[in-house]
Amino acid sequence: MAAIVNLSTYRFVPLTDLPELRVRLQALTRSLDLRGTILLSLEGINLFVAGPRAAVDALLAELRTVAGLEDLTAKESPSDDQPFNRMLVKIKSEIIAFGVDGIDPARNPAPKLPPRELKRWLDEGRPVTLLDTRNDYEVRMGTFRGAVPAGIRHFRDFPQAVAALPEEMKARPLVMFCTGGIRCEKAGPFMRRAGFTDVHQLEGGILKYFEECGGAHYDGECFVFDKRVGVDADLRETGSALCFACQVPLTPAEQQDSRYVPDVSCPHCHERNGVPIANA
Repeated sequence: MAAIVNLSTYRFVPLTDLPELRVRLQALTRSLDLRGTILLSLEGINLFVAGPRAAVDALLAELRTVAGLEDLTAKESPSDDQPFNRMLVKIKSEIIAFGVDGIDPARNPAPKLPPRELKRWLDEGRPVTLLDTRNDYEVRMGTFRGAVPAGIRHFRDFPQAVAALPEEMKARPLVMFCTGGIRCEKAGPFMRRAGFTDVHQLEGGILKYFEECGGAHYDGECFVFDKRVGVDADLRETGSALCFACQVPLTPAEQQDSRYVPDVSCPHCHERNGVPIANA
């Protein structure tokens, strides 16, 4: 059994008394020797935390005493080692940076599509557009077969990417997805406001889909924002790595390329105008 449980969850719900809640969670996570990040905002909570089973269970139990979080659930994946270096509890203006006013997932969400229902749609060959709302470097590691990438470097670029989508796509059934679901919570209402009439978001994102449906209709792995870099359809670490110079994720095969030098360069950034990027 893996020594570490990786816990991720979020909830869009009005929260109050944020400074007091931050102090409370700082003390608790310190006492439990947990590591990761908890983001608090007036719009809700977002967290990625790892530690022993008893510690993550104690954190969830404490969070469920907060008004609005009583039924908070989380996605889990195992690892042999602690993927985070430290524990941070921060107060932010948004729990996922988007920068568009008037988007309120708590009161005006896009409909959610459960993972097993999406698999059924894909098994049946339903005419549906799959929109990958993640950043390009995440998409290159893996995505659903036939999915349309948003074509963005940062999530804040998403509104501009939506404006560039074909007009005829607005009337088609569309299912958007991301790593764990939180980006789609804001992307979905935005797309509906932009005139897309049949928008769903994959509930729980790719990680929940892996948990319930395995790798059906999905090619590759899923990028995660910790030391593991990527997980496969069994939610196990894949051996992928990040290039120190350009921060592009590298598969194990790419790490065998002679141009990959740990902490220096990779095949994607090895040369820029004939000069290794690390020395440019």
